[in-house]
Amino acid sequence: MDNIKLNRRTFAAVTAWSAASVAAPALWAQPRLEKTKISIAVGGKAAFYYLPLTIAEQLGYFKAEGLEVEISDFAGGSRALQAVVGGSADVVSGAYEHTINLQSKAQIFQAFVLQGRAPAISMGVSLKTMPHYKTVADLKGKKIGISAPGSSTNMVANLILSRAGLKAGDVSFIGVGTAAGALTAFRSGQIDAMSNVDPIMTMLEQKGEIRLIADTRTLKGTSDVFGGPMPAGCLYAPLEFIQKNPNTVQALTYAMAHSLKWLQTAGPSDLIKTVPEAYLLGDRALYLAAFNKVREAISPDGMISDEGPRTALKVLASFDPTVKADKIELSKTYTNEFAKKAKERFKA
Repeated sequence: MDNIKLNRRTFAAVTAWSAASVAAPALWAQPRLEKTKISIAVGGKAAFYYLPLTIAEQLGYFKAEGLEVEISDFAGGSRALQAVVGGSADVVSGAYEHTINLQSKAQIFQAFVLQGRAPAISMGVSLKTMPHYKTVADLKGKKIGISAPGSSTNMVANLILSRAGLKAGDVSFIGVGTAAGALTAFRSGQIDAMSNVDPIMTMLEQKGEIRLIADTRTLKGTSDVFGGPMPAGCLYAPLEFIQKNPNTVQALTYAMAHSLKWLQTAGPSDLIKTVPEAYLLGDRALYLAAFNKVREAISPDGMISDEGPRTALKVLASFDPTVKADKIELSKTYTNEFAKKAKERFKA
């Protein structure tokens, strides 16, 4: 009887040792996460600007990396940023240029994985309220719809106005969000022009309701507007958070890189099956048409080029007197440390 007990014990010990040996490589490959529950703030989640974030959430890529992610949606990127500054969220899914603006206010935030290599923002005038529009100067005294004050859509509008000799105070900016509310404001004549993202801009375009005067949905269009490559949507966070939670940040980056990899080969039916029905605005064909227009703007690998941040700084300094180009340390506004590892892992 004792021999049987001994054999059973030996068998159990050997089995446990074998299981540990098999599990060990997985544990070595995935360092312990400093934080498993992460809150991400985003400004207009249904927009294509944030599609990689939605894909990562819908396909369970965050969970696959051991993360429990809560995504809070706000009217625009500036509102999402306020959530992190205020401490109610850990990470922002938003426009890269906010990291430059924040540094000019002595707050160090760093982008660690890129979602968009072009802003995919368009600006156009209403054919209903401005049928005789000729030049940007005609926008003086008009109402311009943007996602939210201080957001990337606001930045693009400011840039277009400044090149025509107009200041932000020469127009009235109105926050209209990035979805159905923006369409209503435009169609009802509450605004005369709009700087916004897809799919709503493609919808207005297809219905012949808008005349585009700037378009950054392609790399060429982006270069025409900004004078070079312009990094767009990314995940960014306070530098202190990144330094304290490197394994968690790496896990977030892996999930996003996985999403970007999926988007490289995703077909129309894959997309329709994955995004929430509400994002389609009741028109699947239009949603897919908009996706085809912005596809080039999506980052293939999450890496931020060195030239992109230089373009962003030059653009911001050209119309925002609070941004002093010689006072900004661009190297602190972004890192490719995490994206490089993710690119290798997913062969992006």
